[in-house]
Amino acid sequence: MNLHFAPHVQAELEQFVTETGCSAETLISDLLSGYFDERGKVLQTLNSRYDDIKSGRVKLISGEEARARFHEKSKAYRQA
Repeated sequence: MNLHFAPHVQAELEQFVTETGCSAETLISDLLSGYFDERGKVLQTLNSRYDDIKSGRVKLISGEEARARFHEKSKAYRQA
C-alpha cells in the first residue's frame, strides 16, 4: 500500500522516524490500530446510550433545559 501525505505531514513523519528510529510503517500501523480501537469504543458507547434512550432508562431533555442547567452550574461555580 502506498500512502501520500501533505508535505508538512511527510516532513513531520520523516523527523519522527529520524528521532526515534521507529519505522514509518510501524508508526502508521500503531496509529491506525489506536484509531480503530477508539472508534470501536465510541460506537459501543453510542449504541449503549441509544439503547438506554430507547428503553426509557434515560430521560431526554430539550436543548433549552440543557442550556439552563449549564448556566445554573456555571453561576454556582462562579459564586463558590
